[in-house]
Amino acid sequence: MADRTRLLVAGLVAAVVVGTGSVVAVTRVAADRANAEPPKSEPVKTVPVTKTDLADTQSVSGTLAYGAERSLAGRKQGTVTGLPAQGAVVDRGKPLYWVDAKPVPLFYGSVPLYRDLSSGVTNGPDVKVLEENLVALGYTGFGDPDEKFTYATATALKKWQKANGLEQNGVLGQGDVVVQPGAVRVSSLSAQLGSPAGGEVMKVSGTDRAVTVELDIAKQRMAKQGDKVGIDISGGKPTTGTVTSITKVASSDPGGKPKAVVSIAVDDPAAAEGLDSASVSVVFTTGSKKGVLAVPVGALLALAEGGYAVETEDHRLIPVKTGLFAKGSVEVSGEGLSEGLKVVTTS
Repeated sequence: MADRTRLLVAGLVAAVVVGTGSVVAVTRVAADRANAEPPKSEPVKTVPVTKTDLADTQSVSGTLAYGAERSLAGRKQGTVTGLPAQGAVVDRGKPLYWVDAKPVPLFYGSVPLYRDLSSGVTNGPDVKVLEENLVALGYTGFGDPDEKFTYATATALKKWQKANGLEQNGVLGQGDVVVQPGAVRVSSLSAQLGSPAGGEVMKVSGTDRAVTVELDIAKQRMAKQGDKVGIDISGGKPTTGTVTSITKVASSDPGGKPKAVVSIAVDDPAAAEGLDSASVSVVFTTGSKKGVLAVPVGALLALAEGGYAVETEDHRLIPVKTGLFAKGSVEVSGEGLSEGLKVVTTS
């Protein structure tokens, strides 16, 4: 078989790629030695061609945490008289902090309060945020939430104020509640008891653990929103995740290239039980094929005239076209190739 060479590849990768993108083929040549003993014949190793699903993967280091922090600034004038514990989770209607011994509760919504709300205000999305939260907390009587502040809205607001130990005046000031997209986790406290309530009070994050991975922009194509990935959590259990967002950010190094920050939701929160943060290994699937013929990479022969072939156990050569390389196997196709056909391999 002087006109061909057996392709030898070590490790999990399919081939060794040099600057030109060519595959390195290694020729096994026995050096002539004086008084050398004749080489002993070794049995030929064969494997059947299999029909299988192939998936090429790449592992990247990441971090498990509660997601990006965001600052929460107080908008109510007065003195901070109460603060939650670091790490506390605050739900809708519960106090985030206290000013002049009065609670400042959390409301859910996408629009912050940008004015005081009371009878006579013009229609606006902030009114709908108020009514949606009143309904969720059990205070109704004004119909479906809308942008109109009515007498019924003021009545429901007064009932909520009474239940929370607030002045029952039917007016909701801009700083009387904090509006966030959902429940929050207190990641750190900025204010202290006795601080003015008008500055930054704390930093908060989401309540669900998420994985963050930084990729070079050139590798951003590895991740697509909605893709499933494998997650191996240090100190936790292996699980899967779903890519929720991909954001381009500037490098923290002067003159460095921008990065793609990939956020991944953990499909099974129990896998990270008891962990506030941890290092993780994220496995991205960079390519996949279903129901293809495959052989070990070591079964490929690099032909002198170019291209590849496989050698059958009766020493016939079948030219093949290669496809996806994945975990030591390679997709092959060619005339005369079939599932179960035994071919010679080095691995």
